[in-house]
Amino acid sequence: MRKEGQTMKYSTHHPFWVMVQKEVSDHIRSWRFLILLFILALTCMGSLYTALTTIGDAIKPNDPDGSFLFLKLFTVSDGTLPSFTVFISFLGPLLGIALGFDAVNSEQNKGTLSRILSQPVHRDYLLNAKFVSALLVIGGLLFMLGFLVMGFGLIAIGIPPTAEEFLRIICYLLVGVFYVGFWLNLSIFFSLKFRQAATSALAAVAIWLFFSVFYNMLVNLIGKSLNPGPFATTYQIINYQKFMLNLLRFAPSELFNEATTTLLMPSVRSLGSLTMEQVQGAIPSPLPLGQSLMVVWPQLTGLIAATLICFALSYFSFMRREVRSR
Repeated sequence: MRKEGQTMKYSTHHPFWVMVQKEVSDHIRSWRFLILLFILALTCMGSLYTALTTIGDAIKPNDPDGSFLFLKLFTVSDGTLPSFTVFISFLGPLLGIALGFDAVNSEQNKGTLSRILSQPVHRDYLLNAKFVSALLVIGGLLFMLGFLVMGFGLIAIGIPPTAEEFLRIICYLLVGVFYVGFWLNLSIFFSLKFRQAATSALAAVAIWLFFSVFYNMLVNLIGKSLNPGPFATTYQIINYQKFMLNLLRFAPSELFNEATTTLLMPSVRSLGSLTMEQVQGAIPSPLPLGQSLMVVWPQLTGLIAATLICFALSYFSFMRREVRSR
């Protein structure tokens, strides 16, 4: 009777969440995830050690962010190792690509895709479960690393974070989830377009390398050709700076870095060029969390929109895909 009751209870679970649990279990048990977890944890501990050894030198008498000591654990570096935010900005895309580059084509190559879709479940459950499960793993990993930094920082400096500091860190981690989620959706899209997992992985890594290395070079070349010169007016210089900044913001990493800078450095009041009228009379004081969110709202909207666009392309491609048994 007990086994029968357990079976009946299990059968009442929604098929979508059963698929999500299966995908999460596959991710956590895979060697791929364990290797990435080791790399991220190692770099996290290295950046934390660097921050703890230099946090005293980072505090200056007239520093507007001096009262936000806990936030410096995520941003301070002595130059030998990058800060925690730089590591997440660089390694986060690799995490998303690693969890999504073979999401669909591996199922098709193994012949399990047609078997899954032959079950009495909605067709889009498979793709949605792939995305949600990977996003849950990414969110759990980023929050685990963030709370690990806060825990060791609390033990080392002995000062607990204030409520605003804690909320700023939570907002930063949520932005990080959306940032990695963009690369996850992009790699899932390539897993639909290419039959071989190696090809989809190379395509996703190529785009990551383009935005990480070559895109800034391309923007610099464009900026050099459009430079207004030494005799330009103030209006021309401001327009030139705005144009170059908008070009840089086409890179997801730039949007993430700007959001990170504003959330973890409350003294940042603007991300663009300021005129003398805007600077004159301004008090050098940190912004409240609500005001910082308003400053980076365009960047947050851009990251979320890019993530949703990639997911929509994957969803449209998958729903129109013809699946045949091998």
